[in-house]
Amino acid sequence: MKDFSKELSFKTSRSSGAGGQNVNKVETSVTVLWNVSGSEFFNEDQKNLIQNKLKNRINAEGFLFLTVSESRTQLMNKNKAIEKILEIVDKALIVPKKRVATKPSKNQKQKRLDTKKKISEKKENRKFKF
Repeated sequence: MKDFSKELSFKTSRSSGAGGQNVNKVETSVTVLWNVSGSEFFNEDQKNLIQNKLKNRINAEGFLFLTVSESRTQLMNKNKAIEKILEIVDKALIVPKKRVATKPSKNQKQKRLDTKKKISEKKENRKFKF
């Protein structure tokens, strides 16, 4: 996992929802912004991979953003936001293996047909014959 936290910028805002005075007067919600195309930690292929996989989270200016307001303190929210954005980018960089199509062997096909035949014969023997 690459630590590109030096390239992150932060914005704070008031958290939404219930919470009384603390919510109304303290800016605890933290939004993390990261310019994907301007990053020096990743090469062009990695940047394209990140932009393709996280296109729903990237705005028109090319910034990946994430808002965290889970905790009551700004510092904890900031740490969680850094953790989450590093994790999201790390997952986006994983290239899935290509699936190799396989066929069942002749032996497996024959075994399947034999079991079908046995079950068919068993059911046929249950019938009353005139």
